[in-house]
Amino acid sequence: MTPQPLVDLAPLARMLLLGALIAVLPLAWIGWRYRRGHPVTRWRALTVLTLFLTFDLVLFGAFTRLTDSGLGCPDWPGCYGNASPIGAHDEIHAAQTTLPTGPVTHRKAWIEMLHRYLATAVGALITALAVVAWWQHRRGRRTVVPAPSPWWATATFAWVCVQGAFGALTVTLKLYPAIVTGHLLGGLALLALLAGQAEGFEPPQRVLSPALRRVVWIVAVLSLVQIALGGWVSTNYAVLACTDFPTCHGSWWPQMDFVHGFTLRRELGATAGGDWLPFTALTAIHYTHRLMACVVLAALLWLAYALGRSGGASTMRWALAFAGVAAWQVASGLSNVVLGWPLAAAIAHTAGAAALVVLLTTLLVRSRPVHAWVQGERAQAGQVPVAP
Repeated sequence: MTPQPLVDLAPLARMLLLGALIAVLPLAWIGWRYRRGHPVTRWRALTVLTLFLTFDLVLFGAFTRLTDSGLGCPDWPGCYGNASPIGAHDEIHAAQTTLPTGPVTHRKAWIEMLHRYLATAVGALITALAVVAWWQHRRGRRTVVPAPSPWWATATFAWVCVQGAFGALTVTLKLYPAIVTGHLLGGLALLALLAGQAEGFEPPQRVLSPALRRVVWIVAVLSLVQIALGGWVSTNYAVLACTDFPTCHGSWWPQMDFVHGFTLRRELGATAGGDWLPFTALTAIHYTHRLMACVVLAALLWLAYALGRSGGASTMRWALAFAGVAAWQVASGLSNVVLGWPLAAAIAHTAGAAALVVLLTTLLVRSRPVHAWVQGERAQAGQVPVAP
């Protein structure tokens, strides 16, 4: 049997066409739903819908990883050189017959390819957003109609291309932990870009004092670190390295190997030298995430308290939102440990992290300085030459 190359661009055109066809559905719905609205209204609606679908994509990516379907099709971008598992039926059947519980089965192949189809469709929608953004930008300059800056859409388009590269490397490097973690973080960064773009259509609101806005930034940085640690736990399959709570292996400070656990340049389940990754390294990964969770939980509760006491109905809603996400993450995180890592709890934990990213981004963009927005609006109308 001739070995299948890791990268086979033969089905690329068919994959792109399929993604474009899937993207036509939300584009057509937005066009019909807002057919009498202003073009900027349609643009914003498309941005919000793309944000929603990207959120779904992040969750489906977690589902793909958690069901061990990341190598369901061991080449990229297709499946054994085909645009769907249907054309690769014989190859998948042979692989499944040889290793029934291995990485390649019919079910896993379909999960992996559905993830790629959705990712391609989201990429097509983000491309459409960038095209519309620049068209509306030029139209706004000619008609002196204010329009949001197209640089949000441009940055989002550039980043989705980076995400595509990470997706390819995830397969070709056989679930290399640093690449898989980077792919997860890239998906959340894409959410942040889309959330910022959606919020950028509106003028800033005075919902935060400068001091409180700095608190939000602190929470955002801590959350980013914790999400990266959570991705490292998941991609190294270290969730069940500690199965008791609040202790780990009956100890408040179990035996841990931080050196091997946090070596980035290594393959899955192996040390940098190629030996089996010791269990103490998995314990270090898990317990570090658990300790950092306490820090982030305290920071989120601090932020919720500060927002609640700052007065106003709008800030109280933000306080409740952050308190709710904190409670959700505690419940889903504990469920992963004490219930033996159920699929629903693991996906729920990813959903909580994604929701936190969207909330933090939205609040930071909404509370941005007023003078920056005014300058941007003048630049859109061609009145002030502001560099992008």
